[in-house]
Order: sequence, then structure tokens, then C-alpha cells
Amino acid sequence: MIEARHLRVLRAVATTGSFSAAARELGCTQPAVSQQMKALEGSAGTPLLIRTGREMRLTQAGEALVRHASGILAGLTAAEEEVAAIAGLRAGRVRLVSFPSGSSTLVPGALAALRAAHPGTQVSLVEAEPPRSVEMLRDGDCDIALAFRYGNVGGEWDDLVVRPLLKDRLIGLVPEGHRLAGAEAVGIGELADEPWIAGCPRCRRQLVEVCEESGFTPRIDFATDDYPAVIGLVGAGLGVAVLPGLALESVRPKGACTVMVEPAVEREVVALTLSDLARVPAVAATLDELSRAAAR
Repeated sequence: MIEARHLRVLRAVATTGSFSAAARELGCTQPAVSQQMKALEGSAGTPLLIRTGREMRLTQAGEALVRHASGILAGLTAAEEEVAAIAGLRAGRVRLVSFPSGSSTLVPGALAALRAAHPGTQVSLVEAEPPRSVEMLRDGDCDIALAFRYGNVGGEWDDLVVRPLLKDRLIGLVPEGHRLAGAEAVGIGELADEPWIAGCPRCRRQLVEVCEESGFTPRIDFATDDYPAVIGLVGAGLGVAVLPGLALESVRPKGACTVMVEPAVEREVVALTLSDLARVPAVAATLDELSRAAAR
């Protein structure tokens, strides 16, 4: 195994022409230079220098190694500088995946704050709902996954670093002219006979479970992952819905009214990463900014 420190010594010896001169240039002793040259020749498996009295010259193998040494050492220096820049948050890359309502509410403020504090850090964003987003994290396709879950599903994320962000309550949505529009709170059973508009598959499953616990199965006439479409369908009088609070923050519910639905149902919104990635400065800084954005 040829070590970089040995290459630096060889290059100094070749440049200065002697062990003593190389020692002065490197700031070490002549015996240390001799010892490192001996170790390098042992690693190379062939002599690199020919010593005749006070004269010293490179063998063919030594000339070849010196010729490559400059490029190797330059590349290593560049790599060290790049790693130092990343560690110091002067550079770095974070691949973020988020569900849509998180992308429109939590992510913008977090990334703006990250850019202001660490302008050299680059963040890319793609959208995916859990569990697909979590699969992307485990497959190495992203560094942070913004995700959510209803209830504490045991073991679901035990292999991941979980940064809790907030609790996001489901809010009812009815047409403006609906009999329950303007009510402070509505029992979900009061909507048993209504046509329903359902959201993403995970939210849809949760809706059915909550309704069945209240004694009825919702009649789902429309299902869409697009929250503005849900709001538009409700506003057109085609049914009722429940949406996460984050989904309503970035969309004006034109033609629809929000009502608090009982019993209260919340989803847990989290940022997920892998344990090794959590120690990367750029990833850790992004997690911190997501936490701050959620607390605002």
C-alpha cells in the first residue's frame, strides 16, 4: 500500500537531490526521511533510488512514481479541500423528498433559511407520498424524507432517525351552503349520509377507519391525491371531505367552509433520515431548519 505521505517524501527527495535537503524542506529529520523511503520501497517492491556516495538518482520505477505523484497529491489535496468545505457547510448537497402539502408549507421556509445561513449547500426536492418516500430513503435515492403517519405504527421506522416536526389535525370541509357550514364542531357521524371526497391513499384509509369507528362506512364518490381538486369538488357542492391542516394552509378553500371534526384525528409529520446521513453537516442543518419551520 503506497501512502500519500511517502509520495510527498519521494517527491521532495527527487526535487532536492538528497535526504538531508528533503528533510529541511519537509521540516523533519534526515533519519525520518530515510525511514519513510525505505517503507515506500518496501510497498513498491522494488528500489526507487540509487545511492552512489553523495550522489542519488531515481531508478526507472522511481521516475514513474514521481511522475504520477504530482497528480495523485494534487487530487488528494483537492479532495481534502472539498471534504473540508462540506464539513464546514461551505458546500454540500441534500436530496429531499416530501409529500405535497409539506412541500408547499414546511419546505419553502426551511430551505430559504438554509440558503441564507449556508449559501453553498444545494438542496434538490422531489415529491412522493409515504410509504414510497420512505422506500426512496432506504434505497439511497434521497437523504431526507418528509413523511407522515396516523397512529404509532410499531416498528415502521425503527431503522431510521426520526425527527418529529408537528401534529397535523384533520379538518372537515363542507360546501358554503351546507347545513353544517359555520358550526364550531361537527361529529363525524353527522356526515354519515353525505357523499365523500377522499384524498391520498393513506388519508383515504384513515378516513374509512375513523368513519367505521363512528358506525358508518363513508360513500366515497370521488378520490384524488390533488388537494386543490378535493377543495374544488367540495366547493362545487359535490360532497364533503376531511383534509390535513397543512393541506389547507396553502390553498384558499373557495366555495367551501372548514369545520372542526370530532373525534379529533391527527397525523404525525416527521423528517426521516439514515443514522449515517444524520451526521453529515448539510443534512443535520436541513433537519434543524425543518424543525424550526414546523415550530413557526
